[in-house]
Amino acid sequence: MDKIPMTPGGYKAVNEELKHLKSVERPAIIQAIAEARAHGDLSENAEYHSAKEKQSFIEGRIKELEGVIGRANVIDPKSLSGAIKFGATVVLVDEDDVEKTFQIVGEFEANIEKGLLNINSPLARALIGKDEGDSVEVKTPGGDKDYEIVSVAYV
Repeated sequence: MDKIPMTPGGYKAVNEELKHLKSVERPAIIQAIAEARAHGDLSENAEYHSAKEKQSFIEGRIKELEGVIGRANVIDPKSLSGAIKFGATVVLVDEDDVEKTFQIVGEFEANIEKGLLNINSPLARALIGKDEGDSVEVKTPGGDKDYEIVSVAYV
């Protein structure tokens, strides 16, 4: 099995979601199923079927998160330096002089709206190994984009 790279913050978030599912969501859905069963005939009981479907989703997510935690390779960006690699916080300027800041993170913690860039994304792959002052061209579904790397930090 492949290891899953994660920052300490991403690992903590996955752990917190897992704890929430096990300690809050799972008991709540068990209670909802018990209440729906009390209403009688299960073949036509929409509440029961809905609760069972939600239980299936929760159990699947718990298994997925347990697998992620078991394969997690937690990498602290503060211990890194040099050219761009996992964990780097990169400030870029595009051809329209729009500045963007991204941190390169693992798949399970990626969130582009929060500036957390999936290491497997085309932009992250283009940035890996580059340094401040370098230019990169990225092929995107919307066409090619050029970026200049303004700064690289490991925080």
